[in-house]
Amino acid sequence: MSEGWQCISTPAGAYATPAELPSTDNTAHWIDAPVPGTVASAWRAAGKLDMESPPAFAFDDHWYRLVLSGHGARRVRLNGLATICEVWLDDTKLLDTDSMFEAHDIDINLDGHATLYLCFRSLTAALGAKRGRARWRPRLAQPATLRNVRTTLLGHMPGWCPSVQAAGPWRAVQLLGESATSIDRVDLQSSLDGDDGIVHLTIRFVHPQAYQAARVMCRDSAITLQWQDAQTISGTLRVPDIPRWWPHTHGDPALHEVTLEFANLDAISLGRIGFREITVDRGPAGDGFQLVINGVPVFARGACWTTADLVSLDTSAEQAQTFFRLARDAGMNMLRVGGTMLYESDAFYALADEHGLLIWQDFAFANFDYPTDPAFKASVQREAEQFLSRTQRFASLAVLCGGSEADQQAAMLGLPPAMRTQTLFTQQLPSICAAKRPDVPYVVNSPSIPASDDSENAWPFATRAGITHYYGVGAYQRPLDDARRANVRFASECLAFANVPDDVALNAVPLASMPHQPRWKAAVPRDPGASWDFDDVREHYLRTLYSVDPLRLRYEDPERYLALSRAVVAEVMGEVFSEWRRQGSSCAGGIAWQLQDIRAGAGWGLIDALGTPKSALHGLAHVLRPVTALITDEGLDGLDIHLINETATPINAHLELVCLRDGATKVASASRDVTLSPRSNTRLQASDVLGQFFDFTYAYRFGPRAHEATVITLRDKATGAVLSEAFHFPERELAQRHDLGFEVRLEHDAQGEWALVMHAKRLARWVHVVDPHYRARDEWFHLAPGVERRIALVARERNTSHTPQGEVRALNATFSVQYQRMQRALSARAA
Repeated sequence: MSEGWQCISTPAGAYATPAELPSTDNTAHWIDAPVPGTVASAWRAAGKLDMESPPAFAFDDHWYRLVLSGHGARRVRLNGLATICEVWLDDTKLLDTDSMFEAHDIDINLDGHATLYLCFRSLTAALGAKRGRARWRPRLAQPATLRNVRTTLLGHMPGWCPSVQAAGPWRAVQLLGESATSIDRVDLQSSLDGDDGIVHLTIRFVHPQAYQAARVMCRDSAITLQWQDAQTISGTLRVPDIPRWWPHTHGDPALHEVTLEFANLDAISLGRIGFREITVDRGPAGDGFQLVINGVPVFARGACWTTADLVSLDTSAEQAQTFFRLARDAGMNMLRVGGTMLYESDAFYALADEHGLLIWQDFAFANFDYPTDPAFKASVQREAEQFLSRTQRFASLAVLCGGSEADQQAAMLGLPPAMRTQTLFTQQLPSICAAKRPDVPYVVNSPSIPASDDSENAWPFATRAGITHYYGVGAYQRPLDDARRANVRFASECLAFANVPDDVALNAVPLASMPHQPRWKAAVPRDPGASWDFDDVREHYLRTLYSVDPLRLRYEDPERYLALSRAVVAEVMGEVFSEWRRQGSSCAGGIAWQLQDIRAGAGWGLIDALGTPKSALHGLAHVLRPVTALITDEGLDGLDIHLINETATPINAHLELVCLRDGATKVASASRDVTLSPRSNTRLQASDVLGQFFDFTYAYRFGPRAHEATVITLRDKATGAVLSEAFHFPERELAQRHDLGFEVRLEHDAQGEWALVMHAKRLARWVHVVDPHYRARDEWFHLAPGVERRIALVARERNTSHTPQGEVRALNATFSVQYQRMQRALSARAA
């Protein structure tokens, strides 16, 4: 029921019943409301919402109404109500609920017309309720009594996101039972027995049924279902030799259609399911954490999911598709939905299945010491069981986690283990997971120490055991070699920066395109109580890696400041993940903070609020793909080359090594054929490939530096196509700029797609494209001299009538190169 809703906002407690509301003939204060949606999304649709200064929606009352029509028994399904809500049918109250994470069914009888009312009450009374004394009070979310209420922390975290608070029917409202054969719910699960897939199916109908024959089919197998009672039918189907579901980095995320057939009715698609096995390898000492999918150890990497729309809280399939495609194309294979967020829609998990992306799912708990009274525990039980039941069909659900930073928060405030333990995380949630999703590993909290480590001195935020939130490189401004020294096992959060979006995104928001402008700083995240923000973090690495004064650069050459800011985060993120993916690394996964921005500006997101990748995502893409070449700096031992093949097939390749002086002159070079075995990580020393000593890292400093860059190129041996490139610069500074002999031409193929073909005579560093109507599919890369590279252009808006017209820049280039469509030829000219 998505059409015809209206809502009205009133002071808290102003109206006790629907009868007291303004007359239905008086529509002056009622506005049309999208459902699913929130009061904020209704205000946005009506042109009333000021995102810079939104009302405190959670602290007023809000009434929704919809006229129902029909005759007979119906079931109203309320999939999510934020947060304290009364449900009325005309003047009869049918339900009180106090959790936005629970669904509710209400059986009604219609006889003509009736009005359904949803009254969302102010949180004030619930926040003031006594539910035991908390052992600690976190700064993350305000007020501290939010621990008492089952609502998202989005909108309540100063410095993290705009204060748009959740209120309204944020999940779908459905009316079931109009047909005699209406299905109430479908419970569909998959498992593996050896190489065979097992499909477990239970279907429940709204109304009692005649016991007619029904079959379920998957691939070439079928069985007849058995009636359990007049409303329930079930069965278990074995599918021999089923192709397994894999994360896309390691194989095909195979999904298989499940179909229901009833006598005298058309076949009904029940959707697609995947079959996989997931275990955790904790290493010989029991202090590690690595996911093993179908018997294969997987390096898990990706980013933390926020929400596609902070206002409505509803992630559409189209929105999720955009983000999932960008994450997959960047070589990510995992997204984490953190405890500060919310449970996503079924469409979200279905698309994760389709794209081969693993989902690390926190339950919606974070930082607080939660109540332990029976009512709260019962609410948690319903919430967790409902979530696990509705997502039991999804193969992508890979990790279930009690919540975010609750144990860490208490530990950092000085509490010993005995005083910070919560049975919510150690007993209640794991028991529910074991019953509902025994195929998914459970983690007590993020971060957390291994379950086997009961030492009084074990800290949940330690990097050398279990799961950590690693911000050594990043927020805590440690040098890059800390990524190795920290001996990280698995980083379920890492690498937070204020990531600068491109010029198009910056210019889309007035007074936000330059760091000194007020709306720029409004979008820069900060931790509550900290005297610094994440602009400061990024500028620290500008200063230490590129040897520039960010403050001086910012006011003398703001365009250069922004360009270097984009480059440095791409460099830092790429280098940290190169370190973690190298052979011999202790790390089995890293999840960057965060995937997408929820407001325009220099936020944590790797993707901006318009859905465009930032430089940080491109920097990660260069080192995260399944087949890749990486370089690590080993100091006096020179450079190590790491050749990774995560696929199930061997790769015959040709490896090339070149050292360049002045960006063009080869001072050392070598090549060899290599075979990358399936699921392999091979390490070579650059000096062994070259066959002689060379000071690749300029560690010995015997005289002037002989080169400025080392370039590794991995090519397919049969076709010559570049599989991967890696670059190393013994000195990172970008102060000097040169005429690179840069040439660019614009091409338009038979399918109507645009691309740039670029070539340079000297090494071009941090190449990127500036175009108001198109973005480059791949950018923020280094271009080796004499190499022609073709980069696809993607329209920023669908069905655009504009042709590409912009420029290509490199940070060590004296000039940019402009491109445009000419009347008779496609060419480029120097700026």
